[in-house]
Amino acid sequence: MNNHITVLEIDGNALKHNLQYFKNKLENDTKVLVVVKAFGYGSEASEIAKYLENDVDYFAVAYTDEGIALRNSGVTKPILVLHPQIPNLELIIKHQLEPNLYNFTILNAFLELADSKLLLNYPIHIKFNTGLNRIGFWHTDVPLILSNIAATNHVKIESLFSHLAASDDVNEKEFTTNQINDFAFIVKQFYTHLNYKPMVHLLNTSGIVNYPQAQFDMVRLGIGLYGFGNNKKETNQLKNVVSLKSIISQIHLIKPGDSVGYNRAFTANKQMKIGTIPVGHADGISRKLGNKKYSVSVNNQPAKIIGNVCMDMIMIDVTNIDCKETDEVIIFNSQEMLEEMATNSETISYEVLTAISQRVKRLLKC
Repeated sequence: MNNHITVLEIDGNALKHNLQYFKNKLENDTKVLVVVKAFGYGSEASEIAKYLENDVDYFAVAYTDEGIALRNSGVTKPILVLHPQIPNLELIIKHQLEPNLYNFTILNAFLELADSKLLLNYPIHIKFNTGLNRIGFWHTDVPLILSNIAATNHVKIESLFSHLAASDDVNEKEFTTNQINDFAFIVKQFYTHLNYKPMVHLLNTSGIVNYPQAQFDMVRLGIGLYGFGNNKKETNQLKNVVSLKSIISQIHLIKPGDSVGYNRAFTANKQMKIGTIPVGHADGISRKLGNKKYSVSVNNQPAKIIGNVCMDMIMIDVTNIDCKETDEVIIFNSQEMLEEMATNSETISYEVLTAISQRVKRLLKC
């Protein structure tokens, strides 16, 4: 049971709005895979997956345990595990998850396991590296992959995919177009030599926006679902999904010369009213946001964080705000506030979202 007073609220209506916004950009027969890795980009993967299950075709997670959590919560749609590891392949089969096989080490390991278990046409996914240089087969590996697949009926390629490196950067259009063309060439080889056609997918959120000609059979919606379009114009069309809220647990009156917090990082030069909030860097509030680098909202008024961010608490300046202990505090409730947190933390919105600790209670509101 999680009774942390600080809560991350998840707006189900905003999720549905954002999903439909991207669906409207797609051809009628283009499938949608929703990425719920990293606890649903820091929110709540299982609840989101169950809430959206009837509206999407696939889910994707990064690691096997994330997929198992979805299955244990009752999710029945196909789940692609983007970065499986050999020690977890037995679990993948046990929980009917679908592995991404990205090099010959893991491909051969899975083929051996499938053979030993006498599986029939177990769905696998093959990823190609077309320029991101993270994980994936090279285009030169195609003949040997085809040879290995042709020698067994224990597995069947459910999809071929790759990942764009700079789909959000208009200055990298030539590079991205080359990635798309290289991937299309790889797909053609498989279609030529297989007696069936696996699904094909390449586009992430930014790709959906900027390269609609490369939708293929399916797209992968990640950060866009959670309210960020990777450019201001698109983000303005989306709704904020997550809001981090807490309360004022104590108010102090301090006099000139009094210091606040560790290392006496803040010293008052006048009489002040200081509020203490039960959320800190163990909850995902970067220490870089201390010392007046970020303002939370109390009764619709900005209140700067003063002093250093503590592990479990922050202190805020509420000198000129009419407030009392137990009043609500908004840490963030909009894309603008999240972007400000990211900028002032010298990071990106992805990291701010995924940094919210699992000890913070999650609440899906529909």
